[in-house]
Amino acid sequence: MTRQQPDRRPAAGLTRRGLLGSAAAAGAGAALLPTPAGAAERAAGAPAAVTVDASDARYLDLTSRGYNARFTAAPDSVRLVHSTEQVVAVVQEAVRDGRRIGVRGGGHCLDGLVDDPDVRILVDMSEMDAVRHDPARRAFLVEGGATLGHVYRTLYLEWGVALPGGTCPTVGVGGHVTGGGYGAMCRQHGAVVDHLYAVEVVTVDASGTARAVVATREPDDPHRELWWAHTGGGGGTYGIVTRYWFRSPDATGTDPAALLPRPPKTLLKSTVSIKWSDLTEAAFTALVADHGAWHARNSVAGSAYDSLHSVLILYNRVQGAVVLNTQIDGTLPDAAALLDGYVTAVAGGIGAPYTEVRSSWPWMKTTLKDPYDTGLYNRTKSKGAYLRRGWSAGQAATLYGYLSDAGYDGHAGILLYSYGGKVNTVPSATTALAQRDSVLKANFTTYWPDAASDDRHVTWMRNLYRDLYTATGGVPAPDDTNDGSYINYPDTDLADPAWNTSGVSWQSLYFKGNLPRLQAVKANWDPHNVFHHRLSVTAD
Repeated sequence: MTRQQPDRRPAAGLTRRGLLGSAAAAGAGAALLPTPAGAAERAAGAPAAVTVDASDARYLDLTSRGYNARFTAAPDSVRLVHSTEQVVAVVQEAVRDGRRIGVRGGGHCLDGLVDDPDVRILVDMSEMDAVRHDPARRAFLVEGGATLGHVYRTLYLEWGVALPGGTCPTVGVGGHVTGGGYGAMCRQHGAVVDHLYAVEVVTVDASGTARAVVATREPDDPHRELWWAHTGGGGGTYGIVTRYWFRSPDATGTDPAALLPRPPKTLLKSTVSIKWSDLTEAAFTALVADHGAWHARNSVAGSAYDSLHSVLILYNRVQGAVVLNTQIDGTLPDAAALLDGYVTAVAGGIGAPYTEVRSSWPWMKTTLKDPYDTGLYNRTKSKGAYLRRGWSAGQAATLYGYLSDAGYDGHAGILLYSYGGKVNTVPSATTALAQRDSVLKANFTTYWPDAASDDRHVTWMRNLYRDLYTATGGVPAPDDTNDGSYINYPDTDLADPAWNTSGVSWQSLYFKGNLPRLQAVKANWDPHNVFHHRLSVTAD
């Protein structure tokens, strides 16, 4: 049975006049609402918010910041904000005038969620990028517009610590964290949200009043459910996060250098390349099988391979080769031997030659290098999946059929990221990030440069994904092998019954058993659905 898409308009009776009246009626009590710590100081020191409309030369820059050139924003105005108070004011204006609001941090949304033509006011948080230690909360404060690279650099240079976040430094913290977050250190230190202590969120209550609320993971915090929803429930659903605080759950004392994980001094890196001209279907299938089998055997926390991070990139034939990129803590006395064992287990028995290049890099230099600059190939279609074990031989054959096609000229890549380890020691209900027993994470991508080819490339990716998961309704419906998908790889096809015939709703594919709790948070904290997009949690 297919589920009808919910009506995302404001609730009945919540008219512009009604919101104005409600807000005015609540005005006398508004001063009694909680005020974020340091509000007066921030408001006094922050530049004024900047409004940019289509007549402004800056408009094109601000509306074309998105990662995927298939989608371009066209709001009435972009609001460049510098403080939580300014975000509250913009949200209140949008509610008062009945105009849909969108928010952009790092600008990496892969689908048209932010750059939706119905968005009338786009809040750009890129100037809110402070990173500092907050001694009052014994945590690191990160503003919602910061990029991962900026956060990594500041945390490491100032205090010698890091977050186990993503490997692309230009990704924005805002969406990355709210979607669950993972990266090169997650097998050793868990997901990003496992270190999230608190969030400051601009919300809109039942009266139509916008305000900022700080919610923490403390068991006695009355706002704790709002914090929980931001540990994997997706961005743009419950409000606008203006500030995050991070502190590891086992951290003690007040020394900032002991509040988050410490990254390794050096990383030993390996790049294995296998030419397509040497890849038979049998060799390709063996590569996929051996890679999946290794991760199934070595994804328990506490193993010698905790610090290993790898991505097997199954590029298509036009790009010449498939690649296995791996890194491991270079300070381990047996780092080279461990890396030898991994490379041999994955590529050594497939019956095809490969080349390998190794190097040793300082941690920060490696981490701040962007491995995903696509240049002119800036139009893309992406999908995702969690894997509890490697793909079957039949699925590998399906991939081989698509990727080996010499007639397909897009730049496609099926990226299989190492996962598991410490991530899987956390119960699925502890955070909104529900997938806690997978060993690999898949990101399906294809890129191309010209708008005239959009339909052809999108259809190619849709067909590949459908055929790969034909046994489970065209999507990675949870079973012994699959565990749904990752909201930070947003894919609106999952909500389309033409492409999802599994009988599992798109919300369940992303959030699994945590969905009812997320819906309750949505109903409580955004009762009028002010914050929404095509893949935001709905209240029912």
